Amino acid sequence: MSMHTSDESIREQGAAIRALPRYVLVTPVRNEAGFIELTIKSVLAQLARPVKWVIVSDGSTDGTDDIVNKYAVQHNWIELVRQPERSERHFAGKVNAFNAGYAKLKDSEYEVIGNLDGDISFEDPDYFTFLMDKFSQDERLGVCGTSYVEDGKVFPNPFTSLEDVFGACQMFRRDCFEAIGGYQPVRTGGIDLIALLSARAKGWQTRTFLEKTCSHHRTRGSGQHAGFWKGLIKSGEGDYLHGSHPVFQVFRSVYRMTESPYVVAGVLTLIGYFWAMFRGVEKTVPDHLIALRQSDQIHRLKSAVRRKLYLRTVIS
Repeated sequence: MSMHTSDESIREQGAAIRALPRYVLVTPVRNEAGFIELTIKSVLAQLARPVKWVIVSDGSTDGTDDIVNKYAVQHNWIELVRQPERSERHFAGKVNAFNAGYAKLKDSEYEVIGNLDGDISFEDPDYFTFLMDKFSQDERLGVCGTSYVEDGKVFPNPFTSLEDVFGACQMFRRDCFEAIGGYQPVRTGGIDLIALLSARAKGWQTRTFLEKTCSHHRTRGSGQHAGFWKGLIKSGEGDYLHGSHPVFQVFRSVYRMTESPYVVAGVLTLIGYFWAMFRGVEKTVPDHLIALRQSDQIHRLKSAVRRKLYLRTVIS
C-alpha cells in the first residue's frame, strides 16, 4: 500500500468518525482504585472519544481521586468531580453521583450520553464507534449496549432479553434520556431496569448487541459487601422488588441450578424471591412498568417452550 493510499484511508476513517453522533460519559465511582485506571485507558484508546467525560468520585477514600486527577490534568475533556463522603451505601446515592456529573454537561453539545461504571474495560478501540454507528442507523434506538464478560462467563444468558441493556455500560440517545427524566434515585436498585422500561413505555427501542463485548471486573453485588450466599438470596429478593413474574422466576432459578455452584444458586435465588413475596415487601418499580416487564417475560417463556417442542418434534 502506498503512503498516499494510507493517508487517504486515515482521512476517510477520521471523516466517518466525525460524522457519527457525539457522545459524553458519566462515571460514578466509589473506591475503584483497583480498576478505574483500566477503564480510563480503555476510553483513551478509543478511535471515537467522548466530547466530555465526567468522573464523579462518590466519597472515595482509596486513592481513586488521585488516579483520575492524573489523567484529568492531561486531557481537558476528562473532569473529576468530588462528592463528600456518606455513611450509607445505597443505589440512590449512585444516581445522585451520576446527576452531579450530568449537571456538568449542560453546556456540552452531544447526541448520546453514556453511564459507564469504573470497573469496565474494552479491548476493541472501535467499541464506541460501533455503538454510535448503531444510533446513526436507527433513529428509534433509545438505549443500547453490548454483551459483557464477568467471572469468565459471557452475558446475556438465555433468560435475558436482548432488549435488556447491561447497566454498567448503558448508552442513551439524549432525547430518550431526557424524555424518561434520567435515572430515578431508588434506594433498592433496579435503576437501569427502570430506565430501560421507561424508554420502552415511551416507544423507544432498547438493544444489546452481541457483536462487541466489554469486561466487567467487579462481580455484581460485591459492592454491597454481601457474602456470596447472602448475595444470592438478595438477588432473588431484588428480582421480586423489580417485578419479575413468579413463573418466569421459577424457570430462571431452575436454569441457575445448572450453573456453579450447582443447585444451590438457583435454590437460594428462589428462596429470596418468595421470602420477599411472603413478607409483602413493596415493589420498587412502578406498576405500569412491571406489567410491561412481566408481559415480555411470559412472551419469552412461551417462545422458548415452543422452540423446545419444535426441536423435539424435528429430532424425533
